[in-house]
Formats: sequence, C-alpha cells, structure tokens
Amino acid sequence: MALLRQTHRCLLHQHRNFSASAVSQTWFGNVEQAPKDPILGITEAFLADENPNKMNLGVGAYRDDNGKPVVLDVVREAERRVGGSHFMEYLPIGGLKDFNQVSIKLAYGDNNEAIADNRVAAVQSLSGTGSCRLMAEFMTRWMPGSKIHITKPTWSNHHNIFKDAGVDKKEYSYYKPSTKGLDFEGLVSDLKAASPKDVVLLHACAHNPTGVDPTPEQWKEISSVMKDKQLFPFFDMAYQGFASGDCERDAQAINIFMEDGHAMGCSQSYAKNMGLYGQRIGCFSIVTEDPKEAVKVESQMKAIARPMYSNPPLHGALLVSQILKDPELKQQWYKEVKGMAERIITVRQSLKDNLESLGSPLKWDHITEQIGMFCFSGMTPEQVDKLAQDYSIYMTRNGRISMAGVNSQNVKPLSEAIHKVTTE
Repeated sequence: MALLRQTHRCLLHQHRNFSASAVSQTWFGNVEQAPKDPILGITEAFLADENPNKMNLGVGAYRDDNGKPVVLDVVREAERRVGGSHFMEYLPIGGLKDFNQVSIKLAYGDNNEAIADNRVAAVQSLSGTGSCRLMAEFMTRWMPGSKIHITKPTWSNHHNIFKDAGVDKKEYSYYKPSTKGLDFEGLVSDLKAASPKDVVLLHACAHNPTGVDPTPEQWKEISSVMKDKQLFPFFDMAYQGFASGDCERDAQAINIFMEDGHAMGCSQSYAKNMGLYGQRIGCFSIVTEDPKEAVKVESQMKAIARPMYSNPPLHGALLVSQILKDPELKQQWYKEVKGMAERIITVRQSLKDNLESLGSPLKWDHITEQIGMFCFSGMTPEQVDKLAQDYSIYMTRNGRISMAGVNSQNVKPLSEAIHKVTTE
C-alpha cells in the first residue's frame, strides 16, 4: 500500500512538471522581433520629438507648401461622380477592365501598336508594391533561372519583394557618389556582363532614392545593350507626371524601348501622381509578342493574384477610370499633377540657392539636376544623425531628402542646418 501511494505521488509530480513545461512552451516563443522598417522608424522618432519646428523629410508622400497632405480637386470631383453609382460587388481577379485599359494607354501611349494589336496583358494591382510582387512571382513560375538586376541603390522594398519570391538578384552600377550623378559607364558595363534572359528592373523616371535619370540618348543606348544581350526590361513607374509635370516626357524611356521592339513589363502606381496613397491602386502589365501569348500570360498573372489577394479593391479603380476616361477631368489632372511637380522643382531651387548664399564650399548643383520627390543629398550617415539630434530634422541615413516635406517656411532653417553639419 505504501508503495502504491509513493508511485501515485511520483506520477502526480511528473504530471505537474509536464504541465508546467507545456505552459512555458508557447507556440510562438521562437519568433524573433523583426527589424524596424527604416522609413517607419524615422516617423516614430519624428513623432516622439517635442520640438515644434521638427521636420520629417523621410516619408515619400506629397505635402503642400504648408506641410499638409493634399487631395487633388480632380479626385474629389471623381469621388462625387462615382459615389453611390456602383454596387460593392467583387471585381474580377484581373480588376476593373476600364481601369486596366486607361492605365496601359497612359504608360505606353494612346496610339500604341501593341495595345491596338491586343498584345498587352494587364491586371489591376495593389499599387506599385503589388505590381512588383506579381512580377516577382511570375518570374519564379515562368522565367526560372532568370535573375533580377536592381540598381545600386534602389528603393529598399525592391530587395524584399524579389527575395520573398525566391528570385536571385544582382545589383548593377547606377549612382556615382563623386559626381552625385549617373554612373553610366558602370551601368552599361554591368548590363553587358548580365546573362541572357535575365530581367533588369528600370526606374522609368524620378529614380528612387537618387533622383538621377538617364538622358534620352543614354536610354537609347541602354535599350540597345539590353536588346543585344536578350535582357528583359521591367519598368517600375511610380512617378509618371509627378517627375517633370509632363506624363509623356516621364514615359519617354518606355517609348524608346517600345520603338526598339522589346517585350517588357511595367509596374504603375497612382499613389504619387494622383495622391491615392491609401487606395492601393496600380496596374501590372506585360507586352508580349502576339495576342494569343497575351491571353495566356494574362491568365497566369490572374492565377498568381488569386491565392495572393483574390481580387483588387474597387474604389480607387473607379476614381482613376473616371479621371482618365473623361477628357475634361484628364486635363484637370494634368494641370494639378504639373502643379505638384513644379512646387517640388521650386523648393529644389530654393534649397540650392540658400545653401550657396550661406557660403557653402560644397557644390549643390545636383539638387536641381536631380528630379522627382527625392534628393540624394550626398550627406553621410553621421551628418544625417547630427541633423536629427541637433536640429530635429529627420531623413533616411543614406542622405535622401523627401523634397515633398520642404516648403517656403522651412527651407531656410533646413539650409542652415545642412550647411552647419556639412562644414563642421
């Protein structure tokens, strides 16, 4: 009997130990904290700063001259027109057909032969990020062995997108720190060394983060090299219209490649040029050899989208379609996007002029030679840190300034702070 009681106590003790052990082992105890996104980290530091004169020059979202977010008048009018006019049913997997058609015409041109010949496969996407991710997954399934070549530097999320899709990537030369301009020789050399059938990610305009774009003549040479090497161009076009204020000029690289007879892919986003950041509205398209090929390619684009997000959202597609299909609204949008671009161009000039008037021994011509939302200032990470610590001015540590956050009220103190940290 005593032996039985002792055995019972042992079993009870083991049960309690097992229960305690089971409780301590959670399902997700091995999950590590993910590193902070560099842009969001900047915003967090900015929000925690109590300085009333602080500046957030990290986020790539347009602001007016008072530092306020902007909803375009043409978007408000499009909202008024589409409000209450549609049911809230699911869109097809490929999205709103009218939206896809007006989008590819904006990217490739109204009278483009590939569009007229039904050689362009297109689906609505979750803005530019979604378009790039669809391309990455398409590469994994239908372009096995092809690497993606990405500019050095590039938008940081490009690396994440293609890595998560399992696509091998290589960087190619793009930015030359000594001139704060394009390393054209290095770029061409790297493309010539690429393997046939590889994919090259090209920023159609307003390169992020450098603001440095090739000239039309340089684009022609890039196109020729890629044609000779059998490289597939994939354009990321996040700033059409926003870069120069002219949608046709901002699409000139794509037009050059089209004239040279390339098959190609394109990612479009309406976040910057229509201010539809939160609508997550974009288009992913591939120019193919013939209509039959386009039908098959588009079917596979939809097959990728289906398990990823099933189908895209309706509202943003209705807004873009309304604006681009209506001649009056389209002209109004051209005017408003040009106004945004011109404000950015104006503050670039003001920043350069202020730095020069302070007697800076450095050259600042690159501020006005670069284009688009971002200025690649050339400041070191240590200088950027000092701007944040001493002047409450926040930007990415690679020295990228979001010019959308610069305005007529803060450009002078910004210039003074930059002058101090770059001349100490």
